[in-house]
Amino acid sequence: MRYLLYAVIAAVLTFFITLPILGVHLHQSAQGLSLSGQWQYSVYAAIIVFIMQLLLPLAIQMKHRLRGSTPRPDAFRPAEFIENHRGWVLALLIVAAFLVPVFGSRGAVNVMTLALIYVLLGLSLNIVVGYAGLLDLGHVAFYAIGAYTYAILAQQGLGFWTVLPLAALIAGLFGLLLGFPVLRLRGDYLAIVTLGFGEIVRILLNNWDSLTNGPQGINNIPKPGFFHIVFVKKAAEGQTAFHELVGIPFNTEQRGIYLYLIILALCLLTLWVINRLLRMPIGRAWEALREDEIACRSLGINTTAIKLSAFAIGAAFAGLAGAFYAAFQGGVSPESFTFWESAIMLAIVVLGGMGSQTGVILAAVALTVIPEIAREFSQYRMIIFGLVMVLMMIWRPQGLIPAQRPKMELPE
Repeated sequence: MRYLLYAVIAAVLTFFITLPILGVHLHQSAQGLSLSGQWQYSVYAAIIVFIMQLLLPLAIQMKHRLRGSTPRPDAFRPAEFIENHRGWVLALLIVAAFLVPVFGSRGAVNVMTLALIYVLLGLSLNIVVGYAGLLDLGHVAFYAIGAYTYAILAQQGLGFWTVLPLAALIAGLFGLLLGFPVLRLRGDYLAIVTLGFGEIVRILLNNWDSLTNGPQGINNIPKPGFFHIVFVKKAAEGQTAFHELVGIPFNTEQRGIYLYLIILALCLLTLWVINRLLRMPIGRAWEALREDEIACRSLGINTTAIKLSAFAIGAAFAGLAGAFYAAFQGGVSPESFTFWESAIMLAIVVLGGMGSQTGVILAAVALTVIPEIAREFSQYRMIIFGLVMVLMMIWRPQGLIPAQRPKMELPE
């Protein structure tokens, strides 16, 4: 009876909360704007919540029973299999990524380019959140800094390959600046400060008209070439068009494939650097900091330097993603770097599995490709996204592919 009452209360609250979101639709016509009521969608949402509230206690009991039962040693666990064979899985993903421009359409290449941008962002945030255990809700700030660094310097005549390391360096320096004030903070307090930092950067970009052009942003950003080789129909003086160099007809897909290969190379570079760092003392120190900061200090590890290194390195890779994003889009504006982007990055890390590179890559691709496939449900994107996050926290809080922690069992 108690669960039935809870289900009724939850359904009623859902109806009234979703009524202004789902039950009211704005229509534009020749006479102007008009509102129409479609309250049946709120009723559907309330019915779904009512059923889920009734089934939730049964599902939790079943989950506890399954946990209490002894698992079969020969049972196949896909997530554990993928993480245990991470090298082979990553190799297959890399091969599949190289095949996208060969068999995919122009639209597929563009979508996968965007997906790889989020892969790079997820890997960079995974350093801070997954390895070092520092909750960062303002990672979009470093993404924006990298994008505006390339946008501003490209307007001054600097090339993409010159600005790319500068964008990483400047974003890394801002990561250090953020790291100093939050050295003594953890958990919710750290998340609030980093969230504030992200909003400060966005507001500065929105109001610093002389440098960032304010809300209008910076447009007509040059596309990257390969040194003096450019992917345009008619090259400027001192440059060579790619299609003329290889003797093929000009096609705009050539530039799209080139941009895709650039972001793929950046992702591979990031994976290689992170894996090298994890095998070094700094990587072990990140994991020690994540597990227990007090024990980390007692071992003589400089936690200040370890935190700053995590923020700086994660920010540098986010700056790389931002610089490429500006080159890919050809324009940037403050509206491209809202808190929603930070939420997407954090969701990629949490859904994939904190500390799991394979999980982060798969989650980034899924969260980018699925919305493109299901565009007809775009108005319900936030609701579906929130529902998936809630279900993940209930059923699999460790993520889709949790990272395998080193374990040692003492003999009895």
